[in-house]
Amino acid sequence: MVFTDVTPDPIDVVEVLKRVAAAEDGAVLLFLGVVRNHAEGRSVDGMRYDAYEAMAKGVLAEIAREASERHGTDRIAVVHRVGDLQLGDTSVAIAVSTPHRAAAYAANREIIEEIKKRLPVWKKEHYVDGASEWVEGAAPPVPHRAGGTA
Repeated sequence: MVFTDVTPDPIDVVEVLKRVAAAEDGAVLLFLGVVRNHAEGRSVDGMRYDAYEAMAKGVLAEIAREASERHGTDRIAVVHRVGDLQLGDTSVAIAVSTPHRAAAYAANREIIEEIKKRLPVWKKEHYVDGASEWVEGAAPPVPHRAGGTA
């Protein structure tokens, strides 16, 4: 069953993984987005995520359902945190369980890229120098690999 949530509570990674566990699957992939100590050449000491929660919950569920349909698994769990986060805190957790690794990787990658593009969640970085700034999200480029599949 696909599970999604937007929450101010710390993300329990073990609980996220438990939601996707299945005896028939040989691949369980977990992606964690965590608060790092730098951005765009500036030292960061924390951040804040704000959301239009009702809309964010609906969009997150839609993103997960779309990935489920495209990649043939309903064993997907996605949790995005909102509020104030410190260095090392998990901001997003995505777990996908599939019979084979290719589908797990593809679904997981699709989910995080769609979150970056579509989720109504905004990020404000807090810098070591005392300044804070809202930052625009952007999907990283996907490298093209000739002669094979990722």
